[in-house]
Amino acid sequence: GTTITISSNHWMMAWTGLEINTLAIIPLISKSHHPRAIEAATKYFLTQAAASTLLLFSSMTNAWFTGQWDITQLTHPASCLLLTTAISIKLGLTPFHFWFPEVLQGSSLTTGLLLATLMKFPPTALFILTSSSLNPTLLTTMAIASAALGGWMGLNQTQIRKVLAFSSISHLGWMTIVILYNPKLTLLTFYLYCLMTSAIFLTLNTTKIMNLATMMTAWTKIPPLTATLMLTLLSLAGLPPLTGFLPKWLIIQELTKQEMTPVATTIALLSLLGLFFYLRLAYCATITLPPNSSNHMKQWQTNKSVRIPT
Repeated sequence: GTTITISSNHWMMAWTGLEINTLAIIPLISKSHHPRAIEAATKYFLTQAAASTLLLFSSMTNAWFTGQWDITQLTHPASCLLLTTAISIKLGLTPFHFWFPEVLQGSSLTTGLLLATLMKFPPTALFILTSSSLNPTLLTTMAIASAALGGWMGLNQTQIRKVLAFSSISHLGWMTIVILYNPKLTLLTFYLYCLMTSAIFLTLNTTKIMNLATMMTAWTKIPPLTATLMLTLLSLAGLPPLTGFLPKWLIIQELTKQEMTPVATTIALLSLLGLFFYLRLAYCATITLPPNSSNHMKQWQTNKSVRIPT
């Protein structure tokens, strides 16, 4: 499905690829037969089907007025607006983000990894192919809103999959803000984001971490892996010496070149919100307790009622 979408130059083929992708991931989400997983699969299917329909409607409107089915020849203003909205729903950009944290929370960690990385690739590729036709005002507004909401909503989460979902929304904001001016930079950001997110998801899957409480005792299982996890989390936050800082630096540089200094300043300040919850996760991964009150039982505390035989 991904290959069909990224290699097509006709809207019908792109739509077909997206639909194959959606139908392929649904059995993976609902594999566990848990009510939460079935709910996640239903939400995912309805959202993606609506977005695909909107995308098809946008390309048909363009073909009706211009006679063109070519992806790069999308010129009708209403079609451009509809396409921007359709791909934003598929990616989970604000204000169409509501489905993504819920779906990720209902999936297993391996399926969550696919949802956060591979499933985002075809819509991102379509964004890059049609970057000249997109609505700039709408895209910039949604990008800043995504960066703000991704940081703000991630602050209050204890479930790590939800934290990573909001982290994904925040990173999508960074990707889409620069797509009109430098699509190659968007692709670089996406690749590095996929690399770092894959590392985090695979580490969580190995150590069976699902929330902050279990993360605090994970260092007892595989200490080197949790140290690496801390570095990956800080890299995803975009701290200077680490890999994740590179795309943010280049994006701010590009926005400044385009004389969009206020936008660059705003999005840089909003990334500090995300930094706070990444630091909290890094704390929990290595120093066991962030500076807050904690009243839950530690995993290593033994049951006092058990008699030890003499």
